[in-house]
Amino acid sequence: MAEQKKNEAFYFKIEGDGHDRFSRRFWADATSRRAYGFYGDVVVFDTTFNTNRYDLTFAPMLGVNNHGQTIVLACAFLSKETTESFVWMFEEFKKAMPGGEPKTIITDQDAAMARAISIAFPTTFHRLCIWHITSKFSVKLPHSAYKEYWREFQKVIWDTDNKDEFDAKWNIMVTKAGLTDHPWLSSMFDLRESWVPAYARQFFATGMSSSQRAEGSHGFFKQYISRRNSLMDFIIRFERALSHQRQKELVADHVDAFEMAQCILPMPMNKQTATLYTRTMFQNFEQELIQSTACFLEFKTEDASKVVFNVSERKNWETRVAEVVYVKDSDHALCSCKRFEFVGIICKHVLALFRRDHIEYMPDKYILKRWKKTAKSGLVSNANGNEIKDSADPGLLIKRSTMPQLASDVVEDALMSEEGCELLSETLKSLQVKLKLLKDGPSNNEVGGSSSQTQYMKDRKRVRCKGRSKRVTAAKEKAMKRGIRHYRECGHIGHDRRQCPRNLNTP
Repeated sequence: MAEQKKNEAFYFKIEGDGHDRFSRRFWADATSRRAYGFYGDVVVFDTTFNTNRYDLTFAPMLGVNNHGQTIVLACAFLSKETTESFVWMFEEFKKAMPGGEPKTIITDQDAAMARAISIAFPTTFHRLCIWHITSKFSVKLPHSAYKEYWREFQKVIWDTDNKDEFDAKWNIMVTKAGLTDHPWLSSMFDLRESWVPAYARQFFATGMSSSQRAEGSHGFFKQYISRRNSLMDFIIRFERALSHQRQKELVADHVDAFEMAQCILPMPMNKQTATLYTRTMFQNFEQELIQSTACFLEFKTEDASKVVFNVSERKNWETRVAEVVYVKDSDHALCSCKRFEFVGIICKHVLALFRRDHIEYMPDKYILKRWKKTAKSGLVSNANGNEIKDSADPGLLIKRSTMPQLASDVVEDALMSEEGCELLSETLKSLQVKLKLLKDGPSNNEVGGSSSQTQYMKDRKRVRCKGRSKRVTAAKEKAMKRGIRHYRECGHIGHDRRQCPRNLNTP
C-alpha cells in the first residue's frame, strides 16, 4: 500500500508492509522545506533516538540556521535500518526539498547508511562523526598503548592543517606505539578523508565535525516524547516540541531586528560587519578579530600571481604557523587553516593581513548570506515553480514583543500595594498550574481514542532496531530473577529437594 499527498503546506509519504501496517513514513512541513532553501547546505542525520512503544526508528534530518540553532528539516519513521530503507527516505527527501542535494551530510559510522548516501546523494560529501571515531580509541586500542599515546594521537588529529603533515605524523605515531599492523587503526587511516580535519576541513559544514548536534536535539525532544507514546501521541507531542524550537528562532530574529550588536573594537570593519551578521555569528567574527591582534605576519614569497605570508600565533605554549596566500587576479586571500571554507567565518590569520593593510570594510565575498540577518529573504519554490510559504504563525513574533510589556505593566501596578502583590502572586500561581496542564496535554487514552485520523493503518508490532539490543544477563542474575525456591513435596519455601530438612537423614 502506498499513499502520497503533496501540497504547498505539507509533504508526506507512507508505505505499508502489506498487512495494513505501515513500515515507513516520511514528512516535512512548509516551514522545514522553506528552511532547506536557505540552510540546506549541511545536513546532520542520526537514527539513535528511540521515541515510541513500537521501537520504530525515528530518523530526523537536521540543519543549522543563521543563528547557529538546530532546526528540523524533515523526519521519517523506518521499520528497518537497511540500505533500501535509507535510499527510500533520501529519495523522498530530494522530492520534498527545493535546491537539490546538500553539500555535506554528517552521520555516524553505519555501513547501510553510507551505501544509501552514495546512491541517493552522489555529489554530497559524506562526513563521518569524529566524536564516534575518537571515542572508540579507548576500546579498540590495547589499554597500555591508549593510556600512553592517546594525547599524542589527539594532537596529530586536531593540530595538523596539512594532509601530508597528518600522514607523516600518523605513521610516526603508530610506529612509535607499536600499532603498525593494528587492523582498526589501519581501517580508520583508510577512511581519513571522511573524518580527519586536515582532509575534511575544506568542505563547508558550518563548523561541525560531529553529529553531536543531533545528540543535543535528542535531549531536547526527550522533554516532550517518551517510549510509552503511541504514534498519535508522538505526532502531537512532536509538533509541540517543534513549535517551541521555532519560537526560539523567532526570538533570535526579534533580537537581531530590534537590538544592534555592540562593537567592542574601534574598527570600521567591525561596525559594518555587525549590521550584517546575526548576533551569534558576529560574536564568532569578533572573537577572530580579537585574536588576530596576537598574530604576527612574516613575508615569505611573491610572484606574478600571488603573495605568500606566514602568520604565527602562540597557543598553549606552542607557536603555530599558518600560511596565507593572497591571489592577485581574484583579489582573494586563502588560509591553510581552512576556517572560512569549513565554518563560513573569515579566520584570524586573514584578518591579521587585513589589519596590516588597513582594510576598513569587510569585502562582501567573505560574508556568507546564510549567516546574515537577511538569510531568509527571497522566494523559495518547489519543483513545480510554486512558492513555498512559511506555515509558522507570524503572530508569535508580535505576541512575544507585546506580552513582556503587558506583564511589566501588571507587575508595576501590583507593587503599589500589599493587596496588589498578594493578588498577583495568587493569580500567577494559579495560572502557572493551568499552563502546565496545557503544556503536558491530554493523557494517552484521550489522545489515542479521540482521533479518527489514526484509522488509516494499524499500529505496528514491536520490533527490535539495530543498535538497541538488550543487555546480556549473567547466569547468577537469571537465577536471582527466578525468585525464592519452593519445594512442592514438603510445602515449604527457601530450599530445593537437596536441601529439604526431611531428606537430610535419608541415604
